[in-house]
Amino acid sequence: MNLRIFGFSLFSFVLGVALVGAVTPGFSLVPTGASMNVQDDRAADREAIRAHIDSIFQAFIKKDAAALRATHAENWLGYLEGSRTMIKGIDGYMDWNQVDPKSPYGMKSYKMREFDMIFKGDAAFVCFVADVESNTPNGPFHRALRISDFYTKQNGQWIQNGSDTALHAESAEQQLQTLRPLPERGRQRLLAAREAVWRAYFAGDRGTLEKLIPEETVAIEAGNNNWFTRQTILEGSAEFAKGGGKLIKLEFPKTEIQVYGQTAVVYSNYAYELEAGGQRSNQAGRVTEVFVMRNGQWVTPGWHMDSGR
Repeated sequence: MNLRIFGFSLFSFVLGVALVGAVTPGFSLVPTGASMNVQDDRAADREAIRAHIDSIFQAFIKKDAAALRATHAENWLGYLEGSRTMIKGIDGYMDWNQVDPKSPYGMKSYKMREFDMIFKGDAAFVCFVADVESNTPNGPFHRALRISDFYTKQNGQWIQNGSDTALHAESAEQQLQTLRPLPERGRQRLLAAREAVWRAYFAGDRGTLEKLIPEETVAIEAGNNNWFTRQTILEGSAEFAKGGGKLIKLEFPKTEIQVYGQTAVVYSNYAYELEAGGQRSNQAGRVTEVFVMRNGQWVTPGWHMDSGR
């Protein structure tokens, strides 16, 4: 065998193939499937990022502020559960979370699902759902979080640069369906709004009524088969005040409240005394009122009154 001739022929063949590849779109000496497998096979990086995320959860469970800070980049950027504005920097992240090692409340366990990630060089985008169990002043609390994290590799180590953490839709729906406690301060705000509506009506205070009664309001009042709208309520208030009517006394002897999400149902016994044309009259009965928290203010889009005790 003539090795010189064979070697020249082999070199010529390889050179020819290379030239063809250079001018032929999509041509490659390495099969496309093999190339994709090499690109996607980053098991070590996947394991390292998963371990890093686990360490963040452990820092919350152990209430270890130093460990939590160390797992996030100085220029961290993103949104956290409940945040209405962007959180910037590690200091903003730590201020939001307020890890207190002395507190008996906080995360106690977690479990991940739908965990996956994609890579682009030394950057990774990670998505997962975390089922979190916590201790709260009201007892054990479960919620599912939907999380998207942005990671980069710095000096051979993965670190979190940003995140979008939000309540999962299934937990949001569950919270809207579940009766929730109303703190005393919140209860007082709700009852103050309730009383403000009644007093504004008898005082002919259109400005307050327009603030507390939305456009979609529907009301059924005692002893009247008509259904009232916002407009007819405003007109009735103006007519009472124009006729010289005055509210002398207003009482709610008994009140019960149910709150679901941002909606409250208020059940009450009511009693009031009016003066009109020199004559006084007393009214009493029961009322069911619906209130909705809107732009930081309780408003009432509907109520149903009767004259029974």
